[in-house]
Amino acid sequence: MPGWLEIVIRSVVFIIVLFVITKALGKKQMSQLDIFQYITGIVIGSIVAIHVTDHTTNAVHGFLALAVWFLITIAIEYTALKSKRFRNLVQGKGTVLIQNGKVMEDNMKKERFTTDDLLEELRNNRVFNAADVEFAVLESTGKVNILPKKEHQPITPKIIGAHVAPEKEPQTVIMDGHALLEPLANASLNTNWLETELDKMNVSIENVFLGQVDSDGQLTVDLYDDKLTVAEPTEKPLVLASLKKCQADLELFALETENQDSKLLYQKNSKRMQEAIDKITPYLQ
Repeated sequence: MPGWLEIVIRSVVFIIVLFVITKALGKKQMSQLDIFQYITGIVIGSIVAIHVTDHTTNAVHGFLALAVWFLITIAIEYTALKSKRFRNLVQGKGTVLIQNGKVMEDNMKKERFTTDDLLEELRNNRVFNAADVEFAVLESTGKVNILPKKEHQPITPKIIGAHVAPEKEPQTVIMDGHALLEPLANASLNTNWLETELDKMNVSIENVFLGQVDSDGQLTVDLYDDKLTVAEPTEKPLVLASLKKCQADLELFALETENQDSKLLYQKNSKRMQEAIDKITPYLQ
């Protein structure tokens, strides 16, 4: 067999094997690497590179080496799941860089982490003053996670005591001009509803690049033709407008009627309607 053809065949086979091994090791292997995952990536890559480019080596030995290293990796990760002490030894643990607003110089020296490194990581987390940080830790993956002091954290509805509508994951119901049935079912919708909503927008499904339904059941679409514009969803504003009209009608009926019992009834229901509008307005805006 010609050498070039053997290299081509080995490349294809080892790519398939490497894909299978990476898939079996799980998504964690694709994320930021800890110490052992870093070593694993280097070793597996080296084994594949050697046995792909050097056709004088025995490919079987390469597969055997990959299998052994795969089993070692699985065994170490399984043991790490069972033992925190072993996990700390193999994967390492976080190092505190800032605590209670105070920089831990000894920990920084231990990790050979310079002041410039720390300031860069703070800027990456949109913090520009070390004194604004309550807690910062250098993870085993090399990433720095930061907790700003309370007064420097973003304001949330919970902090100001505001009530907001619960929000679920948007469902992608149209992709590349085709309806996706499973996401529609997850949103408790069907193709008839989808066709009706598209008709309201005067859009055909073939012209839709991406269509998503939010937790309120509103459909938003992105068209292939970026020059065309699609109106924003109006369901929630229309519901709010209808409620306000009902409340205004009740007030008008109360003013027009001469029957005192009817007047009191209209006024009572108008007040209750206004209370309902006040409660539901945050969810419809």
